[in-house]
Amino acid sequence: MASRPPPRFVVRKHDDAGLRRRQLWLGLIWLGTLLLTGLVVGLLSRHANPAAIDHRQQRAMSAQIEDLKQQVANVQRDAQVNEVATRSLRVTLTQREEEISGLRANLGFYARLVGGDTQRQGLKLQEVKLEPISGSHGWNLMLSLTQNAKRSDEITGNVTVSVEGLRGDKVVQLDWAALGDATQKDGLPFRLMYFQQLHGTIVLPANFRPMRLHIGIQSAGDAPITRTVAWEDALSGNIITAQGDHDAQP
Repeated sequence: MASRPPPRFVVRKHDDAGLRRRQLWLGLIWLGTLLLTGLVVGLLSRHANPAAIDHRQQRAMSAQIEDLKQQVANVQRDAQVNEVATRSLRVTLTQREEEISGLRANLGFYARLVGGDTQRQGLKLQEVKLEPISGSHGWNLMLSLTQNAKRSDEITGNVTVSVEGLRGDKVVQLDWAALGDATQKDGLPFRLMYFQQLHGTIVLPANFRPMRLHIGIQSAGDAPITRTVAWEDALSGNIITAQGDHDAQP
């Protein structure tokens, strides 16, 4: 009897439990891969994020610093503009005060000269002005004498000046002989009908601090006139209201 060839197909019973085991292992492997990938990404992120955060913070701080620098520059520029404007205003105010002072002096001079409806007025010290001589202890002195137009007679005489001040701790008074030119030992001569400006030079000692001027006016035939003027007032050159100021009467 001839032998039968083996069958080409073998029918076996399906193993459901083995299939489930293989699927479980595949699932575990896939889950492990996910976990491993997440762990690697987490480690990389943990090392990379601080640098990125620091970079962002640096950029934000740099922007704030630049903004603050700009604000400081704006404030400094505004302060400079205000300072320039304040200096300009002070110069303008000083000029206006000088102009007003000059106008007042001119007004007083012409009012004094014309006399208006007032009675005849005699000789008066209208103005005193001092100017320092650069590089020395000398001072240029200018005096203005006036009488109003209603008094038409000519007046002649001399003006002498003495300076009161401090020498050390002592108050001393330097008379005209110690201050003036030897060629004008009798004082500054004047001859006027309405007004005249007198010019002279005085020299002060190096250790002397002046405080006030004493001005003596002696006209022919009249009583002497004495005026006291503060040194600072004489420096300003403003019209003077001197102590003891009164007119020599005709």
